[in-house]
Amino acid sequence: MPHVSVTIAGKSYRMACGAGEESHLETLAGELDRRVTDMRGAFGEIGDMRLQIMAALTLVDELQEARRRIEDMEREAAREAGEQARLAAGVGVAAERIDRLARALSGQPGG
Repeated sequence: MPHVSVTIAGKSYRMACGAGEESHLETLAGELDRRVTDMRGAFGEIGDMRLQIMAALTLVDELQEARRRIEDMEREAAREAGEQARLAAGVGVAAERIDRLARALSGQPGG
């Protein structure tokens, strides 16, 4: 199993990851480090653990908001798909009526 060393808040951590995931893990750690650094700038030296927890909570909050928006979009897409199916059925019924009327007007059987 591959290992990668990442630095978060000035501290190095050796992390195991799946093969080929090294770069992704480094990117994630870089984002967390950036968040911790930003929070340190905003709140000062309130302790590494507290800053890391605050950064993690911020990320989880963003994740939950993104999931909520995805669920909203999925519900909207399902609603729109239902509307489209209902409209398509209505168009099909209208097409059948038009076909019957056209046959009736032309004197063709089946109308």
